[in-house]
Amino acid sequence: MIYNSLHNRWLRLVAAVVGEFISAAALNLFIVPLHLYTGGLMGFCQVLRSVMQTHLGITYDFAGILYFLMNIPILLYAYKNLGRTMVLKTIICTSAYSFFYSVIPVPETPIVSDYLTACLLGGILVGAASGIILTCGGSGGGLDVVGLVLSKRGSRFTVGKFSLSFNAFLYTVCIFLFSPETAIYSVIYNFFTSMVLDRVHQQNVNVQAMIFTKTANGNLASFIMEKLGRGVTYWKGTGAYTGSDLHVLTVCLSKFEIEELIRAVHTIDPNAFVTVQEHVRVYGNFLRKIE
Repeated sequence: MIYNSLHNRWLRLVAAVVGEFISAAALNLFIVPLHLYTGGLMGFCQVLRSVMQTHLGITYDFAGILYFLMNIPILLYAYKNLGRTMVLKTIICTSAYSFFYSVIPVPETPIVSDYLTACLLGGILVGAASGIILTCGGSGGGLDVVGLVLSKRGSRFTVGKFSLSFNAFLYTVCIFLFSPETAIYSVIYNFFTSMVLDRVHQQNVNVQAMIFTKTANGNLASFIMEKLGRGVTYWKGTGAYTGSDLHVLTVCLSKFEIEELIRAVHTIDPNAFVTVQEHVRVYGNFLRKIE
């Protein structure tokens, strides 16, 4: 899996830019030719572009440029909440996305003429690409950034759910400006995108790991606290069959971090075993990490 393999920050940045290319290509090849609208800030830019093209006679698709300009105040807001590194990555990713969206040609004849199939293909590709971007520590800007801020603050909204909520308003506007069919198929596309996004962006999935080890040197606890930045609960136990002493460590973390933890456990104590429970509810002092 990409989020378990790309530990080098430059490889993660390259993967994020590739994700932006996939997202822009899927949008221009499957969604835009059918005159459907993506969600979030880009969807708003597309709607504004269509209105201006209709009333002002503008022929150039300037949605990508408008998207980049509208991200400037959002990034200034994110700088205070997400930090310099995340914002710099977002600037790179946003610039790449705006560029790819502007230069990738839109087919005059739709590649996939069936609306439902196009929404499915476009939603899967854009959702997976967006999840990869976020997992690699980047962001395509727009509502992704706002969703990340809410997620980091412990909000009940995930990135995908926040986008889905905003888009309910956006597509209501589309009903009145364009047609019910346009809005309905755009909602279907956005639904697929949001569901795939939340599956790929695994920082949103909380897990609880229990480590059973006979090693008492404290290296595992130190790794969890110092390298992962997580708190850990430690107690002594006794094996029912052998009667020998063992040590149990319990830690709550994101699914994104679990593979790194398991590798460390097997390195420090090859005889230890780990149980993992996904989708646990965590209340209180628990940090949601974004990269």
